[in-house]
Amino acid sequence: AGFSTALSQTPSISSISSEGREDLQVNQLETQIWIKPDIQKTDVDFSEILNAIQEIAKDVNIFFDELEGVNSPSKDDDSLLHHGNLTSTSDDASRLEVVGEEVPDKNKTNGLYFRDGKCRIDYILVYRKSNPQTEKREVFERNIRAEGLQMEKESSLTNSDIMFVKLHAPWEVLGKYAELMNVRMPFRRKIYYLHRRYKFMNRIEKQISRFRGWLPRKPMKLDKETLPDLEENDCYTAPFSQQRIHHFIIHNKDTFFNNATRSRIVHHILQRVKYEEGKNKIGLNRLLSNGSYEAAFPLHEGSYRSKNSIKTHGAENHRHLLYECWASWGVWYKYQPLDLVRRYFGEKIGLYFAWLGWYTGMLFPAAFIGLFVFLYGVTTLNHCQVSKEVCQATDIIMCPICDKYCPFMRLSDSCIYAKVTHLFDNGATVFFAVFMAVWATVFLEFWKRRRAVIAYDWDLIDWEEEEEEIRPQFEAKYSKKERMNPISGKPEPYQAFADKCSRLIVSASGIFFMICVVIAAVFGIVIYRVVTVSTFAAFKWALIRNNSQVATTGTAVCINFCIIMLLNVLYEKVALFLTNLEQPRTESEWENSFTLKMFLFQFVNLNSSTFYIAFFLGRFTGHPGAYLRLINRWRLEECHPSGCLIDLCMQMGIIMVLKQTWNNFMELGYPLIQNWWTRRKLRQEYGTQGKTSFPQWEKDYNLQPMNAYGLFDEYLEMILQFGFTTIFVAAFPLAPLLALLNNIIEIRLDAYKFVTQWRRPLASRAKDIGIWYGILEGIGILSVITNAFVIAVTSDFIPRLVYAYKYGPCAGQGEAGQKCMVGYVNASLSVFLVSDFENRSEPTSNGSEFSGSPLKYCRYRDYRDPPHSPVPYGYTLQFWHVLAARLAFIIVFEHLVFCIKHLISYLIPDLPKDLRDRMRREKYLIQEMMYEAELERLQKERKERKKNGKSYHNEWP
Repeated sequence: AGFSTALSQTPSISSISSEGREDLQVNQLETQIWIKPDIQKTDVDFSEILNAIQEIAKDVNIFFDELEGVNSPSKDDDSLLHHGNLTSTSDDASRLEVVGEEVPDKNKTNGLYFRDGKCRIDYILVYRKSNPQTEKREVFERNIRAEGLQMEKESSLTNSDIMFVKLHAPWEVLGKYAELMNVRMPFRRKIYYLHRRYKFMNRIEKQISRFRGWLPRKPMKLDKETLPDLEENDCYTAPFSQQRIHHFIIHNKDTFFNNATRSRIVHHILQRVKYEEGKNKIGLNRLLSNGSYEAAFPLHEGSYRSKNSIKTHGAENHRHLLYECWASWGVWYKYQPLDLVRRYFGEKIGLYFAWLGWYTGMLFPAAFIGLFVFLYGVTTLNHCQVSKEVCQATDIIMCPICDKYCPFMRLSDSCIYAKVTHLFDNGATVFFAVFMAVWATVFLEFWKRRRAVIAYDWDLIDWEEEEEEIRPQFEAKYSKKERMNPISGKPEPYQAFADKCSRLIVSASGIFFMICVVIAAVFGIVIYRVVTVSTFAAFKWALIRNNSQVATTGTAVCINFCIIMLLNVLYEKVALFLTNLEQPRTESEWENSFTLKMFLFQFVNLNSSTFYIAFFLGRFTGHPGAYLRLINRWRLEECHPSGCLIDLCMQMGIIMVLKQTWNNFMELGYPLIQNWWTRRKLRQEYGTQGKTSFPQWEKDYNLQPMNAYGLFDEYLEMILQFGFTTIFVAAFPLAPLLALLNNIIEIRLDAYKFVTQWRRPLASRAKDIGIWYGILEGIGILSVITNAFVIAVTSDFIPRLVYAYKYGPCAGQGEAGQKCMVGYVNASLSVFLVSDFENRSEPTSNGSEFSGSPLKYCRYRDYRDPPHSPVPYGYTLQFWHVLAARLAFIIVFEHLVFCIKHLISYLIPDLPKDLRDRMRREKYLIQEMMYEAELERLQKERKERKKNGKSYHNEWP
């Protein structure tokens, strides 16, 4: 042990002279010092010890920490663990030996090991003694032992009927299956090169570094001193091979495979163990589905809380570290420790949080520009000619907006609504719509680049999914028909093409029917709005009576939200039924089919009312005296005198805030309540001291299992939010800001849920976010179309432009300032003769309260001829000009934005150039290192044979 301590005191690069530094070969790699057992014996001659030290010194290559700190490529500074943690790897052999003596006593009480304190628990199976599937379990467990896994059973402390089966994979089993699964493991340290620089450049860099020293430290990065370095980030990796095990960096066989990898290997074995005679009687999933086992999960690495501070005593385990630097609310402004998340939860969950963090970061510029557009509307409010004219139009009397009970009203009464509309509908709205369309493309393109970097850092570039198992339901349904699998060459169940088509047709019909149910719900909301606007207009309270349209819109949105939440429960059951009806062959096919259905249902359910308000409300109402009616009874709802945009803003704002608040409450509230209730029952039975003495498997079993659909709910929530942020953003520029604030909370909520409230999910691998990327691209395309229609149809942007250039005071001058909008309000209103009202539309009041005598004329929003013209109430020429301008704007806007989107996607490569060069360089170096290591091994074997007197002719090399 003293030899490794002495050798660890190697001089750093700062203590080596410049001549000696030049002689060192930077491209040599650090190798692990192995001390042979015979060297550590006390009866060894001193000369033999010196010879052994010299032999070791020849193989030692110094790795400079300073070089790594200066030249290391971008690493995740958060993926670290305290140097005192027992689960971390160490280069100090003496420390490992000392720790090895202390570990068993501690391990016997922490609930992470077998009773002997040496065998780490890699997986837990839970079953009930009263379950009748005893024979299947016995066969399954017998076959588990035959595969080499070690097993230990333990009865529950809270329920004697519950049994825990603890599984441990020895080194031989881990090595065997790691090679079969192509698990990539570290085998050599990475090399970071210093480029030669001129003295002038070195001086400049020194001045820049000195200037940076005066600036405050980056507050968003986690403290390196608190966290460890994950070895995988600094090592080249290769598929594990038992024949070339001497190539890999193995400090300690117990920690060479981390806990997530060990659990994944054990799960891989359990999925291929038979429990009954028969071709399809195999795998843990089938035993879970038929109730033989109640639960199966890997263990958390201990408690997430500690009495000691992480800054002074370090992290107790990776779970504690994740809680302190990721799931705690005190670090909401910090970067996520993605490497640590990946190490603990696996690549699939790590990619979700990487995508969520990237999406949240990209929301910052969108939120800033949206807030700027809103503030621009605030600053230009007093200079807006249109809102000024509305507020000063005390002599313009508007026609009633509903039958009988709605009174005549002055246009100036809608002054507040005109000002609020200007906040969202101003000159910067078109720019913001174009910006958000481009932003969506840039977000997706740069995410592909970010994903490529993550895939490189996490060794996912060359990873391919294994041949998936066939779903048990598919096997049971089509076991009679078989055909040869072209990949495996084995017979497997086969679904006929006609059967598959018929099931898809039935499923598509079900989807269409459910979309019709959504449309029917929207139709019900429309009827509610039509009926209640008259009811509120005749209400006793003056506040509601004077704001009947706002009250109608607000209550309709709240009722619509309740209907949305109720239908979501129905949609989940229908999507589950239709997906099972299709009989997908594999789990990934089932997941993609279910995801697509649920997204379609929820997207239509959430946005159908918004589409109605944006594009149909007030568009097909007719005109006073000839209103269009629903079922020839109810008059269709009209827009407010200030326009329909205020209704769209209310719809989006209320739905977005309520939806996100409800989702966040349900995501964290439900598991919190369930776990609190479980802890309460345990405290009542065993007291506060009894709960703390429970082993880890008992504590994890009392936590909530992860969602049956995996990350589906998390992705769906964010994708629907992305739709709200992009599709109608022209009507509600504050949507990105609300999304940003929600996501900052969402990241910590999800992290807290994964670390503290859920059982540890199985660490699974994935290369990307799957089908969700295609859905995001579809939403990006749809957002261009909807924003074009919102600007052209819903807002007054086009009518104002037409008036400014064609009919206003500046007509023909090529100007469109505020002075050119004088008279716009009067030009956008048509005149109606009160005596032409229908009997069922005629208001109860005659308007004498305005001028002392009954009104003869009132105004309404439209471009129609006056009542005494040759064609009364016919469309004017200005109407056709506005319509043509709207259609032209839609076409030009869509083509321009789509061209910009395609140009950006073409100019931004999916793979960064520096990453491509690093990949090529690494591939070359790996080949060289493997060759050199093999050559070195053969040379050693040749020397050993010569020493033993065995020599062969024509040897290579």
